[in-house]
Amino acid sequence: MEFVKVSATSNPKSVAGALAGIVRGSGTVEVQAIGAKAVNQAVKAIAIARGFMGAEGVDLVAAPGFVELELGGEKRTAIRFQVVQRGCRPSGGVAD
Repeated sequence: MEFVKVSATSNPKSVAGALAGIVRGSGTVEVQAIGAKAVNQAVKAIAIARGFMGAEGVDLVAAPGFVELELGGEKRTAIRFQVVQRGCRPSGGVAD
């Protein structure tokens, strides 16, 4: 499964295009963000991607969850959204 990391300065429209492209190819993508601003950009990107895919008759669903990461020797908590086409079941990886 492919991951897309979103930062506080990410362009939501650009991220949405990447998400739509990955979903078209594999049917699922995971979006990871650390921090409130990054999560905000990720949610915007998912909403925009839903619009892109909705025009093609595809409905996207996002399942949020927490993931613990180690960055630079520090433990950080990230939000990870598993984005799938409606009708596909997310794997258990999001909430682990």
